[in-house]
Amino acid sequence: MKQLRELFRFGCVGVAAMLAHFLAVLLLVPAGLNPLVANAVAFAGAFQISFYGHRNWTFNASPRPRQYSNMLVVSLAAFAMNEGLYALLLWQGGLDYRAALALVLVTVAAMTFIGAKFWAFSTSGKNV
Repeated sequence: MKQLRELFRFGCVGVAAMLAHFLAVLLLVPAGLNPLVANAVAFAGAFQISFYGHRNWTFNASPRPRQYSNMLVVSLAAFAMNEGLYALLLWQGGLDYRAALALVLVTVAAMTFIGAKFWAFSTSGKNV
């Protein structure tokens, strides 16, 4: 039951972060920013929602040293995958930047959950 609750909460926090990310890109691209640059800027804001939401609600984790940096590593790895796939879809897939971004954000979510649960917010003490 705990795993289902975590998955549900992860999804809620993830959707909130993803919506913030997506909306930021939708505002920044028409303002003149390149879609890949806008994606990076949006990531920085969405990370804050993700970290604090997952720490305080998804995993209900007590603050411990290195959680932020560990989650940042997980998120940067996810972002690298995000940006690579996004660039590939934009340059080779011929997709609209909004459709490509939505596809990428959903695809990368699973990797983020695994890294967050089993490393960044792990209670096993192996995340230090």
